[in-house]
Amino acid sequence: MLSSPVVTRPPPEFDTAFRARLGELFAWRRDVRRFRAEPIAAARLEALFEVAALAPSVGLSQPWRFVLVDDPDRRAAVRRHFERTNSQALAGQTADRASRYAALKLEGLDTAPVQFAVYCEPDPEQGHGLGRMTMPETTLYSAVMAVHTLWLAARAEGLGLGWVSIVEPAAMAAILDVPVHWSLIGYFCLGYPAAEGDTPELERLGWEARRAVQVLQR
Repeated sequence: MLSSPVVTRPPPEFDTAFRARLGELFAWRRDVRRFRAEPIAAARLEALFEVAALAPSVGLSQPWRFVLVDDPDRRAAVRRHFERTNSQALAGQTADRASRYAALKLEGLDTAPVQFAVYCEPDPEQGHGLGRMTMPETTLYSAVMAVHTLWLAARAEGLGLGWVSIVEPAAMAAILDVPVHWSLIGYFCLGYPAAEGDTPELERLGWEARRAVQVLQR
């Protein structure tokens, strides 16, 4: 028999004002690529990772793995790898999209004071496989939830997060010297944004437009 949850303190009340502010946080979360070089205190960074670990995870498996990248040589290797893969991505664009793609700034590797990778342990012992028999990919979804939680927490602290996804997982595993069976979620840049806005940069630059939500009814 499962024991009843132990309540150690009264649950908080999230009033209308809080919910309005929370909505603003969601609306002002941006994928940031232009950073100031101002450093982030180690204690502040550690606190953000602690908040990220509050994200929901299948079976309480906590499959996320954070890899902080401080070594200049590894950062330079990541930069070179990104340049190669980005050139390949540019070559794969259609003629009418190529010039717009080339004009996009897709990373903040040169100025972001903090860089880290997020990986997923695809079959963690923690959680004992609960909830994963028919959908093993839920460990990946859990790791992404940790990224989103960190993203919102960083925005609330006045920090910006940028997701660098134009990288090849096997090459990144070699550069960062991580277990080959870990699944790469992404490489991230964190710092104080050079500018802020409530409109995605890709929308402002005409790459894509945000569309109204569609909910199917069955």
